[in-house]
Amino acid sequence: MKYLGLDLGSRTLGIAVSDGTGLIASSYKTIRHNEEYDRLLDEVKSIVEELNIAAIVLGFPKNMNNTIGPKGELSLSFKEQLEKILDIPIHLQDERLTTKSATDMLIMGNVSRKDRKKVVDSLAATIILQSYLDRTSLFNSYKYSCNFGPLMKYFLPSNIKGFLPFLYLLY
Repeated sequence: MKYLGLDLGSRTLGIAVSDGTGLIASSYKTIRHNEEYDRLLDEVKSIVEELNIAAIVLGFPKNMNNTIGPKGELSLSFKEQLEKILDIPIHLQDERLTTKSATDMLIMGNVSRKDRKKVVDSLAATIILQSYLDRTSLFNSYKYSCNFGPLMKYFLPSNIKGFLPFLYLLY
């Protein structure tokens, strides 16, 4: 199952794509849109069709105090517009500090300021998508790699969120 990761900014859209197994995210490209959201929607739709994408993960910028600001409202609006033109699931993923993390990675890699501006948004989209993939594969990793023997997969609850603290105590 292939996923598309999106980091929506005021002037650019960073795009990442997962591999066919939905385990590894990689940068795809950055689209400069200058707030032309109708054109941007068309471009995302064509990418979804071209790459045979099964779901989209859209970065959801919340404030540090967990409130939704203007950029968060913009992402919610963009999600609603995408849902109107696409017939695939669109998931929101918290994207706080992803652009900062991407910038720090590029600085540590000695990438020049000029080159950083070209790739920082697609790298942020990659971080967003990889975070989502890691979070959703958490259930599978516990389901099949616990040290409790092969029969443990039959005893794990379908909703593992409440069960994770219990697993932690067993380790």
